[in-house]
Amino acid sequence: MNKKISIFIPAFNAEEHIVKVINRIPQSIRPELNAVYIINDGSSDNTASVIDQLGKNDLSIKPVHFKNNKGYGWAVRTGLKMCLDDGCDYAVCVHADGQYPPESIPGFIDKMQNEGIDILQGSRIASGTALSGGMPLYKFIAGKCLTALENLVFGLRMTDYHSGFLLYSRRAIESIPLEKLSGSFDFDLEVIASARAKGLSIAESAIPTRYAGEKSYLNPITYGLRVLRVVCKYSLGGYIS
Repeated sequence: MNKKISIFIPAFNAEEHIVKVINRIPQSIRPELNAVYIINDGSSDNTASVIDQLGKNDLSIKPVHFKNNKGYGWAVRTGLKMCLDDGCDYAVCVHADGQYPPESIPGFIDKMQNEGIDILQGSRIASGTALSGGMPLYKFIAGKCLTALENLVFGLRMTDYHSGFLLYSRRAIESIPLEKLSGSFDFDLEVIASARAKGLSIAESAIPTRYAGEKSYLNPITYGLRVLRVVCKYSLGGYIS
């Protein structure tokens, strides 16, 4: 079955990595690729000029610029809305720092299509490479604790709710009230909470873990509190709408 794929990449101060990420997108999906949206979230480095040049070299690459930094959730929401508008069947979120594997997109899309999955998340834990791939021990332990709680509340059997490598079916983008979700890093977890509340199919597949000294803009304490807020909100029926 033919399918159309769109990719979006939230990018903040990503001048060092974004070209390599683009080059890692498999050639095998090029015939099915609608567009690659790079959402420049008010970067203060040369990200804007780098992605503008990428867009000149490849017309399938669509740079989008925020004048000021709005936050991860705003960038993801913008990317998803652009994917929805371009008529794609599947939307893929890839991060600009290179931690998540564009090479896995074809296999993930096939799994979604064959199994009717609406949200497919890449799991660094399921791959067994979390610590060997450089994940800090505190993140590994905190993630295990949060995942146990999230599985209990959401009624799922996931191993990694906190990976940003997420693929969406068109039905998921159309069903989830994106405008109501967080503008911060807990956006992805709210997507899962909303999808679960709406009875959409959620699954995960293993991806390799890759930490190579990229700068993180996520505050782990604030993020952990936001995760607990999402879990509590879901428990109280806050995502049923």
